[in-house]
Amino acid sequence: MMRLLNTPLPTETDTQLNLNGKSVPARTGELLVEALNRAAGEHGKKVPQVCYLPQMGPIQSCDTCMVSVNGALVRACATPVTGQMNVSTEGELVDIAQREAFDRILKNHMLYCTVCDNNNQNCTVHNTTAELDVKHQSRPYTPKPYEKDMSNPFYRYDPDQCILCGRCVEACQTVQVNETLTIDWASDNPRVLWDGGTQIEGSSCVSCGHCVTVCPCNALMEKSMLGHAGYLTNLPDEALHDMIDVVKGVEPPIGYGPILALSEMESEMRKERVKRTKTVCTYCAVGCSFEVWTRDRHILKIEPTHGPANGISTCVKGKFAWGHINSDDRLVHPLLRDGDHFREITWDEALDVIETKFKQVKRDHGPDALAFISSSKTTNEESYLMQKLARAVIGTNNVDNCARYCQNPATMGLQRTVGYGGDSGSISDIETAGLVFIVGANPAENHPVLATRIKRSHKFRGQRLIVADIRRHEMAERADIFFRPNPSTDSVWMNGVAKYILDHKLHKPEFIAKWVNHFDEFAKSLEPYTLEYTEKVTGVPQATLITVANEVAAADGVCILFAMGVTQHCGGSDTATALSNLLLLTGNYMRPGAGAYPLRGHNNVQGCSDFGSMPNVYSGYQKVDDEEVRAKFEAGWGVTLPTSTGKDNHQMIDAILDGSLKAMYIKGEDTVTSDSNAGYVASALAQLEFFVVQDINFSETCRYADLVLPAATSLEKDGTFTNTERRIQRIYKALEPLGESKPDWEIIQLIANRMGGNWKYTHPSQIMAEAASLTPLFAGVSYERLEGFNSLQWPVHADGTDTPLLFTDKFNFPDGKARFFPVTWIEPSEEVSSTYDLHLNNGRLLEHFEQGSMTRRTAGIHEITPNSFVEVSPELAEERGITSGRHVQLVSPYGRVRVQVLVSDRVQGKQLYMSLNSVDEPVNKLTSSHTDRQTHTPAFKETSVSMTVLPEQGENPLPRKNFRYGTRTPTMGVEIERKWARADYHIPGSKPADKLVQIASTHV
Repeated sequence: MMRLLNTPLPTETDTQLNLNGKSVPARTGELLVEALNRAAGEHGKKVPQVCYLPQMGPIQSCDTCMVSVNGALVRACATPVTGQMNVSTEGELVDIAQREAFDRILKNHMLYCTVCDNNNQNCTVHNTTAELDVKHQSRPYTPKPYEKDMSNPFYRYDPDQCILCGRCVEACQTVQVNETLTIDWASDNPRVLWDGGTQIEGSSCVSCGHCVTVCPCNALMEKSMLGHAGYLTNLPDEALHDMIDVVKGVEPPIGYGPILALSEMESEMRKERVKRTKTVCTYCAVGCSFEVWTRDRHILKIEPTHGPANGISTCVKGKFAWGHINSDDRLVHPLLRDGDHFREITWDEALDVIETKFKQVKRDHGPDALAFISSSKTTNEESYLMQKLARAVIGTNNVDNCARYCQNPATMGLQRTVGYGGDSGSISDIETAGLVFIVGANPAENHPVLATRIKRSHKFRGQRLIVADIRRHEMAERADIFFRPNPSTDSVWMNGVAKYILDHKLHKPEFIAKWVNHFDEFAKSLEPYTLEYTEKVTGVPQATLITVANEVAAADGVCILFAMGVTQHCGGSDTATALSNLLLLTGNYMRPGAGAYPLRGHNNVQGCSDFGSMPNVYSGYQKVDDEEVRAKFEAGWGVTLPTSTGKDNHQMIDAILDGSLKAMYIKGEDTVTSDSNAGYVASALAQLEFFVVQDINFSETCRYADLVLPAATSLEKDGTFTNTERRIQRIYKALEPLGESKPDWEIIQLIANRMGGNWKYTHPSQIMAEAASLTPLFAGVSYERLEGFNSLQWPVHADGTDTPLLFTDKFNFPDGKARFFPVTWIEPSEEVSSTYDLHLNNGRLLEHFEQGSMTRRTAGIHEITPNSFVEVSPELAEERGITSGRHVQLVSPYGRVRVQVLVSDRVQGKQLYMSLNSVDEPVNKLTSSHTDRQTHTPAFKETSVSMTVLPEQGENPLPRKNFRYGTRTPTMGVEIERKWARADYHIPGSKPADKLVQIASTHV
């Protein structure tokens, strides 16, 4: 069985090995190499292992881990532990086999470590050369007849350095499961192939970086490393080649020992200038953590190793899209509006302006004339301080964050039914579920590392996959069942499936009787949702509904994953509720591998709400209108707090236009390109008496500001983020803030103290300690417990015990029981008409994030996908006489955009899909001010438009080099049997000629 990626291997032992004559503990069934690695040092030398990587398991390509078991040579990486094993890792038989195996590797790899950018003490080939004390190689190094491939913007492949270990192929086929890489084992000169060809560009490679991360040498390397990492590597090619020739010329008489010693000195020197800092990705909410390598301000690379959410995985954004950190247009000074322009001012001047204006508005109009919007990109501590500034210093509950635009309906639906608005379990539960059901989400592009866990379990572990979406994205292509409901009808088919399950007694009555209230009311509410009615409304055939119902009822654990395709509707909260009702009906809570998983969009959209940047709750979802809770915060903060619920984002815009809201402070949020009905929002922001925007670059929203403040990026500060699985993780400062920019928490404190706050925080750890002291959900959270790669999933009890599985002994209601919450279908706010005859869907792209404010500042991302576009179905394109590249104008009642067409069979009929990666022509110019009835989340997905074909025919907006044109080459892994079948292969140590002679070195 393929091993899990997010579930640690068991650690208990139940047997003993006889290892080199000594008894050592082991676990039956574990790989022998794992037992040997634990015992290394105390019971013998470490066994060489070039291709083995614990996160991936055995590949069996390098043969360097050969050991003797009961007198026979075996690969330690592929041999399970059994009782009564006599294992020898020493002696002539083993030594011959290991050296023979490694000599074959050196035939494919030129050791020029001192002048190699990968000489950073983590090169497996270099380290194994030293561990085996190799003096010379028997087989001469043999170049391959291929050029370096520099065609990818982020990494390069050097076939001449490739040892054909297959790690990259294994990572691509079985970890990332993008299925691009293979090795042509039948060739006279095997090499790694991309889609069966020799060039990366134009293949299906999504630049996730898995292959680069796992490469054990310098064959695959980040271009950002080349010429930057070493002391002797930034040389012209000719000079570099001359130095390599010198190294190779010296090797025969003196052996590798002195050469390796020199390279180790050089690599040790690199520690003085190459800094490695643990951080967490600032794109989606999977929460990938890794080390960022920096030299001065240059970002050398991102190195994932053992992050609790991602392990060795990254996506193109987390691995490579860091251009925004040092972009030329970073904000580095406070900017004050001066007519139609802005001029640089000092921080003292900026604070003077804020103090004067805020105090004036508060004096003249009261505290509720001010409003504050926090950021899902900044830290938990900064969210906590933003709401504290609003409440404790200004005296208003007018504070919100961008969860209002996407996630609040999911939170509402789950709070109604199970009491907590967060993922029921962890990513590890998703990969172990019997059935993953994806509704209105596109994790392969929006949450790519999480999607790899599903793709892996689906491919190798027999996991079932159902996708419900109006667009056929990658996960839909891979699904066992894919169906397209009519737009905005998800709650109808969910209730229809629930009714079928109930009518056919496929539900879990024992679970319901013990754990769920209001069953009778729920059962009655399902009566209208017959198969006939459900098919009529949703367009989903009855046979499909029946199949889905039976799959859900029969599965050993169901995880339903959902996102903005569910939430961004007028009935978004009700759809999320119906989804949770279905899980309760089938007993898919309170156990591993089951539950509801609202996939959060931004890196800290979960934490921003968790820590109180919402108008109705303090940190930990403690209600502002609860007198006991409010008294606790008043005592903790030493102030009197406002008693009424504040305005949310949507209400703030209306309040500006009706004249009751006069001043606003937005931190790290580009509201104009994020909120719906952009024209309406912009007209409101233009009317503010005083408007402060704080960001890392000059956004569209900044254009409406009176004062712009320069914030530090995530790599320039300390703090914590909370990912989609409720996992709190630390980020560490890797760089000094650029120019005069400052961490957001420092800026907020400066403003608070100008307003009389008297705050005295000197480090974010103090902010977290305060939040934990006032918030039962985070009672045991501390920076000490989050040190390094440690993490905690809330709720966290005072003793530090956290909660990977959210519901184990009760639900979050006073009686410990969940609640069925009947819902009725809310029809879409807009339907197609004779004037607006097309339905417009919208969403993200894998390589971009939102409108691209960060990703557009990475040149390689722009190279892959420089333009926005609207996807048009082949049948609509034929009807309108258009092809890819044609310019069209899309018009809705709220605005118009000019965009190019991409003809794609991912959409069908009169449904369009528009990518978000545009600031100039954003899709939210077309979207309305209609919102979810409960949470005011904009109904982005309920948009009808007309399309006018314009005369201009341009190039295809998606360049041919884009990975979407590639053709994957799926295999079950590296296909090592094909290597073993080659005429030139035999098991190392099995022939007399394998005995190598290690020539004595000349001492110099």
